[in-house]
Amino acid sequence: MKGFDGTAAGLRVPLGERAAAGGRGARVARHDGVHGTYVLSPVCAVGSGVRMGCAVIGRDGGAPGFVGRRRELAQLVGAVRAAPAVVLVEGEAGAGKSALVGKALVESGTPGERVLTGRCHPVAAPTPYGPLLDALRRGRPVLAAAQLPPSAGALRAWLPDLADLLPEEDTAGAGGDERYRLTQGLLALLGALGEVVLLVEDAQWADRGTRELLLLLARDPHPGLSLVVTYRAEELPDGAPVLGAAYRCPPGVSGGPLRVGPLERAEVLELVRTALGSGSAGSVAGPVPGSGAGPGPGTASALAALLYDRSGGLPAAIVEDLALLQEDGHRADPVAALSGAEPPRGLREAVTERLAGLGGQARTVTEAVAVLDEPVSEELIAEVAALSAEQVSAGLVEALRAAVLDEPAPARYAFRRETARQVAYRRIPGPTRSALHRRAVEALRAREPQPLARIAAHTRALGDRNAWPQAAEAAAEQAVEQGDTAAAGSLLRELLAEADLTPERRGRAARALSGLAANAAYDAASTEVLADIIADPRLPVADRGEVRLTLGLRVAVQGGDRDGFALIEQAADELIAERPARAARALVALAMNERDGEGAAAWERMAKAAAALEGEPDEEVAAAYRATRLTFQAREGDPELWPELDRLPRDASSPELVRQTTRALFNVGDIAMETGHDRRAGRLLTESRALARQAAISYLECYSRIALLRLDGLAGRWQGLEERFEALGTEYPDVAMARVERAMLFGRLAASRGRLAVARAEFESAARYGERESQVTAAIRAAAGLGAVELLERGAEAAAVVLGPAVAILRQAGAWARGGELLPIAVEVARGVGDEGAARHLTEEAAEALGGADAPAAHAGLHQARGVLLEGTDPGGAIESFHRARDAWREIGRPYEAAKAEERLARALAERDPQTAAERLAAEATYNTLGAASDAARCQHVRRDLGLGRMASPGRRGYGEALSPRERQVAELVGQGVSNQDIAQALFLSPRTVEHHVASVLRKLGVGRKDVAEALTESEG
Repeated sequence: MKGFDGTAAGLRVPLGERAAAGGRGARVARHDGVHGTYVLSPVCAVGSGVRMGCAVIGRDGGAPGFVGRRRELAQLVGAVRAAPAVVLVEGEAGAGKSALVGKALVESGTPGERVLTGRCHPVAAPTPYGPLLDALRRGRPVLAAAQLPPSAGALRAWLPDLADLLPEEDTAGAGGDERYRLTQGLLALLGALGEVVLLVEDAQWADRGTRELLLLLARDPHPGLSLVVTYRAEELPDGAPVLGAAYRCPPGVSGGPLRVGPLERAEVLELVRTALGSGSAGSVAGPVPGSGAGPGPGTASALAALLYDRSGGLPAAIVEDLALLQEDGHRADPVAALSGAEPPRGLREAVTERLAGLGGQARTVTEAVAVLDEPVSEELIAEVAALSAEQVSAGLVEALRAAVLDEPAPARYAFRRETARQVAYRRIPGPTRSALHRRAVEALRAREPQPLARIAAHTRALGDRNAWPQAAEAAAEQAVEQGDTAAAGSLLRELLAEADLTPERRGRAARALSGLAANAAYDAASTEVLADIIADPRLPVADRGEVRLTLGLRVAVQGGDRDGFALIEQAADELIAERPARAARALVALAMNERDGEGAAAWERMAKAAAALEGEPDEEVAAAYRATRLTFQAREGDPELWPELDRLPRDASSPELVRQTTRALFNVGDIAMETGHDRRAGRLLTESRALARQAAISYLECYSRIALLRLDGLAGRWQGLEERFEALGTEYPDVAMARVERAMLFGRLAASRGRLAVARAEFESAARYGERESQVTAAIRAAAGLGAVELLERGAEAAAVVLGPAVAILRQAGAWARGGELLPIAVEVARGVGDEGAARHLTEEAAEALGGADAPAAHAGLHQARGVLLEGTDPGGAIESFHRARDAWREIGRPYEAAKAEERLARALAERDPQTAAERLAAEATYNTLGAASDAARCQHVRRDLGLGRMASPGRRGYGEALSPRERQVAELVGQGVSNQDIAQALFLSPRTVEHHVASVLRKLGVGRKDVAEALTESEG
């Protein structure tokens, strides 16, 4: 493969033959963006581009969703546009040098006929000046229009195909030898062509004459020449400079050296998302079940991680793997398809070629390094390879110069990429490989402390079925002690896959793995492993109960699916006879379910757990009991809760005690946010995050980070919040809480900006989660958001359909202290459908339930609901209620809710006190500060409807070529992809007015509609 765009060496055809080449059949022509030709490749035409393998190749000749390289691309485009230029593009094979150059030439606007390309080839005796002569042969259209000097006639013998365009050589007046005349002829010819790009590819294989001529051109390029040279530094003869001598750009010449490295992990993820999200045109995996139109974030993230590990970030290898996935049968599970696949063929061949060129000592050294599978010292290599120190040193020098090995740390040597190591390892003959592994075990056992995981790996590679299980179990224990839970989990999973483990060892490994899973962030792979374990009939019943308990907790709590409680209940039955304390832990977990009427049995289960603990005291289960009891107190708004939190052990020696303290801090902090103790919630959640990180409880750290992001949203810190949620979702793709809180936030922000269709989709997504979740809060909050959208778009009847079940859930769970978001919208909708009785009953019911509850948000919501109820019947009471709601939200620290209450207060005041009402509509300023464009526009609309005049301002001014505040609102919505019709609805404007604003925005920014977001970002920077 050549470069990033997956272009294989193929047949080139003139532009005029594109139609014939591009018909339906085995081959389709693709313009390469450089040579003015089309490349015939085994592809199929799809949509607006051409797909090669699975990569969608755009019409510009770029790669599949050309990602990264922004700095390099800008540098190269700038250099070509500022000729004369010399750019030396360095990068290893497959790094994407050719694709980058092709993309840059397209973006620079260079006509294809003015790109003269010559390639060097890895042959023993390359033709002198061959790449330059090949480049000139492609320049007939340019040569035909040029005034060529007589000295160009020296090329007639070298370029017979162009003899009719070249002048006759004046041999009588010619001086110097033939080489001199050829050099002068080449220089003169290039100088006569004007503005051209001379592209020389793979200059590491160039002959000496070509390098010398390139050096002459680079030191004194004619005004219109852009010289672009690509090369692989590791393959240059004796490490010499690419032009044969040191080179620096002379004054007045743009460009310079440009290194093209591998893609970063984030760029590989971007590339994968482009491929996965391109629908039928480029999808390498079907949609994740239940996820809607496209694949879930977990699929893209897992595939990107695997592609990066396999390729080391080399685009050519990534494209080859994506092409493999396009084959039938690989779309449903791309990660599984690649996990067992051979390394990409191009990478295998490149590694094999380099290995074949090594001498005996270097080959033995690389074999030892391949077996050791980690950065190692010369001493260890010598022990395993059975070579002297001098032999190892010489072999290492040769392998390093050949770019087979690398030095990732001082005096430590390894393969540059894991896939290269795999290729080298598989080339080692079996007996030689076994001998290397045996020597590795002997050498590592002499270390102190012994690296048991490495010893276990070598033992397994030797096929020692007796020693391997014992070595793996010991290595897993050591890994846990060292805090490397990932390595421990991998070892335990490998151990449990063994068919002939003893029941005792299988039980120990299963319990150890479930213990690790209990603290880890949720991931589908570990959950599947636990499910496989409990299905194993060879596992003792009590051990199965332990694993089932962990699995149930992961499904119900971390996975957000209350079906996991059925597993927990079954685990309690399996544990009660032999391990009553662990059964008590299951009962404590069951008490957390407050759906389907289970909340009524919570204290009964807690009592049973306490009784079991009396029979078999257990400090760790008692800590879980205490954490759950504190959670219940927080749910009920119990003011006696706070002193008890201070008494929780923060520095206990038992990891489980620390985990339960962290759990209690998170649960109470999260509920404190629900009930309106936002500042206290921030302190608790910050502490739980720190403790979780310190104790390596990744799922609780993740939960705390999610809740802190939500707290930022409630506090009005919206800037960059969406991007932070996206990043967290990428980090924890399988954690349900991350997905639902992201949906809640995105729905809230979209609604505030008038993007009601987006808001609806996000709240509906959150509501689907709420239906499965064991806690009622997500269902209540999602219904509140969705009901508000329905009320705006479809009216009270539609909103009532959404809110009715949510109010029923609120009542059944008795979750009044957490109902601050639901109460106002539920009362408004009840009044909207003409059911004043239901609205009044709900308000009175909430007031009675909240009588002694320490729940500021619920009380603020109740004040607002009471204000809505009294509108039209008791204006004075409504004004007082909205006033209290506004003050309560301000005290809690939620500016958006305070602005909403103030807006309702202004409406209630409009008839009695217009001046004060106009002042209360200062909520518009809060909305503008937050970026809630639709809410701000609604305030303006209310002012106009109520005849309250404009918001006080320093006076209207002209904005010239700068965007006015209204134009900026319009521009932000355009940048988010909102249609003119939806903008009109969001900002309470007529469609014609929106069209006028959009036209003004595009003119002032100087961009098309699809580039508005980028232009806004640049203008703000």
